[in-house]
Amino acid sequence: MVKFTILAGGYTSYIASYMFNSETNNLTYLNQYITGGNPSWIISHPTNKSILYATNENVPTGALQSFTVGPEGALTLIDTAYSGGSGPPYCGGLSTGQVAIANYGSGTARVIPTTTDPLHFSTNDSTIVTFPVPTTGTQGVSEPHMAYQYGEELLIPDKGNDKIWRLGQNGSPGNFSVHGQIAQPIGSGPRHIQIYENQLYTVHELASTLTLQDFPAYPNFSTPLISNVSIVPQYQPAGSSFAGAEVLIPLPTAEFPTPYIYTSNRNTGVQDPRGDTIAIFENVNNQLVLRNQVYTGLDQIRGMMHGQQAGEGGDAYIVAAGYAGTAGVKVFKRTEGGANLEEVAVNTELPTRTSFVWLKQ
Repeated sequence: MVKFTILAGGYTSYIASYMFNSETNNLTYLNQYITGGNPSWIISHPTNKSILYATNENVPTGALQSFTVGPEGALTLIDTAYSGGSGPPYCGGLSTGQVAIANYGSGTARVIPTTTDPLHFSTNDSTIVTFPVPTTGTQGVSEPHMAYQYGEELLIPDKGNDKIWRLGQNGSPGNFSVHGQIAQPIGSGPRHIQIYENQLYTVHELASTLTLQDFPAYPNFSTPLISNVSIVPQYQPAGSSFAGAEVLIPLPTAEFPTPYIYTSNRNTGVQDPRGDTIAIFENVNNQLVLRNQVYTGLDQIRGMMHGQQAGEGGDAYIVAAGYAGTAGVKVFKRTEGGANLEEVAVNTELPTRTSFVWLKQ
């Protein structure tokens, strides 16, 4: 029997904890831990699962927080730092011991060093990167939405600029600047990315598309799109309005040898009674092929996460929730080698959640 702790962020003033029993398929609400306002994105330290980072997606002043993680996901707040802007929807720990945070509401990003341990921040040594106002597209403002480390670079998808900014460190920790960009289709609104075998997968919020391209070697401006597909289900209610959100690529295992790509939809208009979908794709000879549209019963899937981050046994599961509605948190089991999903557990004690971290108990 394998039990997992799942931590869940959201637009509240707490992070919730759940226990998922994979033998009985029960998802049990455990507790909630007070945080700053709106810990909408949470993420584990890249090498130490007893440390958690969270954004405070507050306007006009966002924040980054660090926590220790105890038994059953019990959280203790350790430190808080200014995010360098407004409304940060994403943070991520870097292999260097620094923590990156993107500020959607102010068009800025910041990389914050830690001090003698990964729990304490050193903001005096951190510069704030301000992205330019776009001259094309539809948004009129920079809207950075993610911070993704690849090698020595930090990649920032910018929904407003239709670019993925390439940042590099200039000398001391915390001192980053833009040294390149990867252009995306005008008006597509790149939101989140994954890189697998040196290929860049981007989910675009405004176009509701998934694109594939070879990752361009620095300092190349871009590479052509190899594949560009819609993630929206074929049949939609009148009045639907879709926006792409998340993209996941769990690494292949013996049980799941194919690296399927999972993308989430958010219908911000008239809801389908079956809820929003998770679209599952496969890269077949550099073409993105849709394998399944899985209706989830959830309303606007802003966040989902695969259980592979918890270790052995977790690779069979994906947890997801809606940003709106009352459907709660659901766990899906990967079936058909990962080409399909089956709902196995649900908990509705909290109606919405927006991000997740898996831990093995």
